[in-house]
Amino acid sequence: MSNLLQLVFLGAIWGASFLFMRIAAIPLGPAVLIEGRVLSAAIILSIVGLFWRKNLNFLAHPKHFFMLGLMNTAIPFLLFAYAAKTLNVSALAILNSTAPIWSAIIGAVWNKTSLSKSVVFGLCLGVIGVAILVGWDAIELGKNAILPLLAGTGAAFCYGVATNYASNAPKVEAFSNAHGNMWWAVLLVLPVIPFLPASGPVDIDVVGAVLALGILCTAIAYLIYFRLVAAIGPSSTLSVTFLIPVFGILWGYLFLDEPVGINTLIGGTLVVVGTMFVTGYAQKLSSTLKTQ
Repeated sequence: MSNLLQLVFLGAIWGASFLFMRIAAIPLGPAVLIEGRVLSAAIILSIVGLFWRKNLNFLAHPKHFFMLGLMNTAIPFLLFAYAAKTLNVSALAILNSTAPIWSAIIGAVWNKTSLSKSVVFGLCLGVIGVAILVGWDAIELGKNAILPLLAGTGAAFCYGVATNYASNAPKVEAFSNAHGNMWWAVLLVLPVIPFLPASGPVDIDVVGAVLALGILCTAIAYLIYFRLVAAIGPSSTLSVTFLIPVFGILWGYLFLDEPVGINTLIGGTLVVVGTMFVTGYAQKLSSTLKTQ
């Protein structure tokens, strides 16, 4: 029961990350927002690491941490922050949930393997779901939607690349991966700030959103995530992917009064179901039901 509650909580705070980005993206701009996010997360992880007496040498595996910091954090965080200036929370969360779909496609190319029929079916459902969501948003927002939608899709693609890289990367302790990856992201985002400066004004809500992103949605979320991976395994922990868009839609509706259109519900459902087929959850669920 404890693991289930932590899984739901993880889905809730990762879904909330898009809410906080939506609040702070316009006044701060993508670079300042994300630098605040990764720096606060890196500091919190360092404090926790010292308390746990962890080895905090983030230069121990420079190429490995650089790749994680670049593809798993810096680039996708910046792309989502840019998209958050235009797209609503629901769209951001649903685009994020396509990461496992991209991971499957990249993995097939990377490892030169063919995709099973169930995976192909899931990919088709996911593509249709994104098309429904993206198509409607493009109509609503016009030309202004094109780059943000591409940015959100690109961020999910980066997560797919990072997942496949990590599966073939040096075996490093999970906490060290989180800590090293975050400090490298701090260094990678910093040079971008002069090109994407903050435009203001900055109030207490914006500052609170940045701190919530860094401390709650990144540092604490990473700690919960890696704790769950150790307790129930990476496959079961991956089910958090299905919860993120649900909470993203809910938080956007509750706190920003974002409308939940039929396109959001249909597109989001197709993406989630498609992801279940791609990751094998649909088959596992079917087998479980048959044995009961």
